[in-house]
Amino acid sequence: MTELYDGPVIDPHHHLWDLSLQRHPWLQKAQASGEEMVFGSLAPILRDYGIDDYRADAARQNVVATVHVEAGWSVAYPLEESRWLDGLDRSSGVARRYIARVPLDGSDAMRLLEAEAENPNVVGIRDILSWHPDAAKSFALRPNRMGDPAWRAGLAHATRLGLVFDLMLYPWQMSEALELVRAFPETLFVLNHGGSPADRTEDGMALWRRGLRALGSEPNLRLKISDLVAYDNKWTLESLRPVIEHCLDCFGPARAMFASDFPVAGLHASFDEVYQVFRAVASRLSYDEQRALFFATANDTYRLGIADPAEIRRGCHV
Repeated sequence: MTELYDGPVIDPHHHLWDLSLQRHPWLQKAQASGEEMVFGSLAPILRDYGIDDYRADAARQNVVATVHVEAGWSVAYPLEESRWLDGLDRSSGVARRYIARVPLDGSDAMRLLEAEAENPNVVGIRDILSWHPDAAKSFALRPNRMGDPAWRAGLAHATRLGLVFDLMLYPWQMSEALELVRAFPETLFVLNHGGSPADRTEDGMALWRRGLRALGSEPNLRLKISDLVAYDNKWTLESLRPVIEHCLDCFGPARAMFASDFPVAGLHASFDEVYQVFRAVASRLSYDEQRALFFATANDTYRLGIADPAEIRRGCHV
């Protein structure tokens, strides 16, 4: 029987915010209007979410470090989110590294990328590409940005600066993303949220499975298995299992990582429920494969530089 993973966990995808700063337009809009967005009401997360809140949610999962992913900070105030994070008490390991927001096709993209890259805590960039014909479900203002020469020039500069690119899109954009990933072999891409299987119809899931299979063949792409409950609000272990197993089949543990996407995933599950599902599905794997999913892939991808206790133990026996 496989030994269940009991080692340290790195959470490579979560968010923090202070609503009093009024820097998150999507949250401010939900506060003002009470409208439902993308996958339901945001009411439960319309509150400050700081390091202590995250630590309380994650307290039982042995999280030793995290990666903070840009949380929709207003593009009218560039660079501020990273500086705000720098000012927090991050001694617990929460927000040890950051994925910053820079619109790659913006007129000031090159300067902003260089400024973010100067911060040793910034290891990557996210510029969300998820476009939906229904504006209420769209995160991007326009489609086809991946083929825009100006956007690609920004991506090329981010790559020259050594930054990872977090790739968030919908399955119907995966063929476009495949061409992008192949066109930028020197860029390390990380696909967010398991490729966002939002269309749960038979055809929609088939499109997601095919697209993820094709993307999984590209060596410069890694996968975050995160917030699957956003696309399956009535989830059970058995409804999430085949989705996670397809992710693992396409990418393998060495190029995949489990992540919480808290507090957003908290709209549909507790932190412990999310990780209980991960642990249950991963239990069929070897201990080393589980360590990759919970710790090692994220540690390597985002350059966290945390000593792996398993490697230290192994070295003692050499």
